[in-house]
Amino acid sequence: GTPVYSVSWAPDSDKVLYTSGQQLIIKPLQPNAKVLQWKGHDGLVLKTDWNAVNGLILSAGEDCRYKVRTKTQGCKIFYTEHFIQNYVTFTMATDGELFAVGSFNTLRLCDKTGWSYALEKPNTGSIFAISWSIDGTQLAGACGNGQVIFAHVVEQHWEWQNFQITLVKRRTMKVHNVINDAVDLLEFRDRVIKASLSYGYLVVSTSLQCYIFSTRNWNTPLIFDLKEGTVSLILQAERHFLLVDGAGLYLYSYEGRLISSPKYPGLRTDVLSALTVSLSSDTLALRDKADEKVIYIFEALSGKPLGDGKPLTHKTEIVEIALDQKGLTSERKIAFIDKNRDLFITSVKRFGKEQKIVKIGTMVQSLAWNDGCNILCGIQDCRLTVWYYPNTVYVDKDLLPKTLCEKDASEFSRSGQIVSFVGSQVTIRRADGSLVHLHISPYPAILHGHVSSSRWQDGLRLCRFVKDQTLWACLAAMAVAHKDMSTAEIAYAAIGEIDKVQYINSIKELPSKESRLAHMLLFSGNCQEAETLLLQAGLVYQAIQININLYNWERALELAVKHRTHVDTVLAYRRKFLEDFGKKETNQRFLQYAEGLEVDWNKIKAKIEMEIAKERERAAASAAGRS
Repeated sequence: GTPVYSVSWAPDSDKVLYTSGQQLIIKPLQPNAKVLQWKGHDGLVLKTDWNAVNGLILSAGEDCRYKVRTKTQGCKIFYTEHFIQNYVTFTMATDGELFAVGSFNTLRLCDKTGWSYALEKPNTGSIFAISWSIDGTQLAGACGNGQVIFAHVVEQHWEWQNFQITLVKRRTMKVHNVINDAVDLLEFRDRVIKASLSYGYLVVSTSLQCYIFSTRNWNTPLIFDLKEGTVSLILQAERHFLLVDGAGLYLYSYEGRLISSPKYPGLRTDVLSALTVSLSSDTLALRDKADEKVIYIFEALSGKPLGDGKPLTHKTEIVEIALDQKGLTSERKIAFIDKNRDLFITSVKRFGKEQKIVKIGTMVQSLAWNDGCNILCGIQDCRLTVWYYPNTVYVDKDLLPKTLCEKDASEFSRSGQIVSFVGSQVTIRRADGSLVHLHISPYPAILHGHVSSSRWQDGLRLCRFVKDQTLWACLAAMAVAHKDMSTAEIAYAAIGEIDKVQYINSIKELPSKESRLAHMLLFSGNCQEAETLLLQAGLVYQAIQININLYNWERALELAVKHRTHVDTVLAYRRKFLEDFGKKETNQRFLQYAEGLEVDWNKIKAKIEMEIAKERERAAASAAGRS
């Protein structure tokens, strides 16, 4: 009914976005699907763009404003809006990190969230159309004075520890060491497309080659030719780095050797970004574009799917993923944010049984793992939250709130993004583009170092020196995770968890190693694993007893009947339990086995004592065998 001035394809090509007066309309191609429509501007909407990588929608109109939005469940979140004199055109770069805006004698370079990097005033008249090169390093503009304007993106910055690197020309980088003020110039044969600086290495991709510089020696880079396509993403880990181009994913060592090239059916490398790919020293994780609830996890060295080969599946679409960087491969964790902005954590090792996915935060906008130890930080509803030991959720969930540190982050606004988390410094990019550095306590990282090398006494000394409840709570959870009961007892006592201290004391008095391990698993809430451990060790009565203690009556009876032992014990405890509450037995299985069975508490107690004596003898025999 009205003129359509602009149209854009959705990232997955199943919808179109078009303009109609002041309205923006998203129309799915499927018949009878719901059409989304909202007021985009106060004037006629003239131009739209919808990026395939980050899903952001750009629009501009005769109200002289351009706006950046993200579409979430049909809602609009306005990241930013800027006033311009008289709008003409804009286009987002292929990788979704930058966009350019052209108007009368004006060319502006902007970040994807809307704030401006640079403003140029060429004498060209109105710029009617802009087109980016496929590598996102240069653009061309169609000008009202009959000329074509060309522009190249320069002066990108990369920082790591004491190094600051700037792309000063298309083929030249300047390295500045802020400690000794030394400056090096790095010259390249072709124009620089992507670069990354971390873990003591600078990785630079040009249109034809990849350069690997060590921060200890800038003079002799390692150079290898790129197979094909333009590199769209570089991710670094401690031992290797990932290159993403149009053809696939390639993991290289810092010696330039190709390690692996992971693949899965339907892989689209053109829509991968730093939010949907994560790399650690032994694992690679990718969020699937076709089904955004799925994360594919690969072994870095072989490129094969990890564990049983099944991907990790969540109940809601996932928007950001991050792997922790330190620790054992078997304990590798992945944190992710879903579209409801809830933060979850789970283990990447998946063999048969479904690993628990645990929610540890809500309203989380951005997250990052520390580069030196497994500490997680996130911007959570105008607060910066630091999870000093996220693994606490698998050890003692009640303890998790005590292992957190929260700082007010209202100054960063709701759309602040964490850029890096190196050492004890968190770098955050505010909505207006400015960088803010926040410092957190260095002591949890030192504690992680002590625990990873089993120096428990050093950990205790550190906690006594700092006198901080959060640090004691972290030590308690770490000690339980590593089955160090003495340290756990001291740490729980320091934070006033007396009931847990008493339970740990009772565990220490158990006769056999298997029983102690099983009760440690119970302490962490892993009932099924505790039972399995006892049954494998032949401690059937103990397995029955833990089910009685947890009031899992049917499972206790099932084990007793299956192993033909202690049926009377289960029935006696069940009868006592019902009598205490003044109830009658209604369960048919219990009524069936209780028929004609006389409960004799003396006999039952004698049997229990005999089981405990047997366990003690067994433990003593195995200790003698070991010695």
